[in-house]
Amino acid sequence: MRRKQRTWGWRAGEQAEPHYLVHPRHLAGGGDLRHVTEYLRAAGWKERSKSGGPTVFDSPDRSMRLGYDPFVQPGGWTISGRATVTQEAWHATMSRAVPVEIVAGVTDALTRPRPARAPNVWAPLVHHGWQTSQGEHLTASSPDGNAFVRYHQSSHGEAVWWASTRGDHGRVWDAVFTATTPMHLVQTFAAALANPKPVMRPHGHVPRGTQIRARAVSVLPSQLRAWRQARIAAARSEAWALSTPGTRRPRTTAPPHATTGRARARR
Repeated sequence: MRRKQRTWGWRAGEQAEPHYLVHPRHLAGGGDLRHVTEYLRAAGWKERSKSGGPTVFDSPDRSMRLGYDPFVQPGGWTISGRATVTQEAWHATMSRAVPVEIVAGVTDALTRPRPARAPNVWAPLVHHGWQTSQGEHLTASSPDGNAFVRYHQSSHGEAVWWASTRGDHGRVWDAVFTATTPMHLVQTFAAALANPKPVMRPHGHVPRGTQIRARAVSVLPSQLRAWRQARIAAARSEAWALSTPGTRRPRTTAPPHATTGRARARR
């Protein structure tokens, strides 16, 4: 793993903390669960977790549930939607090592209305240079060859969307969506997976691997808090816009590493 150092300008009275911008994001490790849970909470989802048990959130109308359980094997994320008049029941699972930024591609979309435009799962993948192939199953593979998204249909007619990533020592994580999963959710997952921007991890939380590139940066605690608060504010604004007739939906906030301010190289 190659590491380069970079320092972000800091204010007097604060001690910068070491972090890393990790690429490719699909090998960056799970990350901080609050990236997912704080957004849902701010968007009006209700936490149903019990002390010492898995994390559980229900949507405001109780039609969807998210869970995260690190206490079982293989553990990880489960998201399910109950059957409605217009939607069949659906279920999705994502391993613990799926980066929270990719999980949020799905969970953030759960808080918003379905887009009017017909979804296309393959579009964001192809846009970012993933290669598609048509064999027994339609598959898109990442430029580094370590990740894929596949529409898998068994001989019994059962179909799922399946994504997986491999590292130096084999499979790292899997994500599986039932065929009844709303297609726009699979598309937002694919878009988050294919996003070429790195994701941030604190010192000591960068997985080891020859395919991983990590650039060291120094970040102020106030910057971390500000980025988290901006994301929470965006969720609250979205929820407010949805509950207020005739209002325009706000733009989403840029990810933390998109705007770095002044930077100074360190040797």
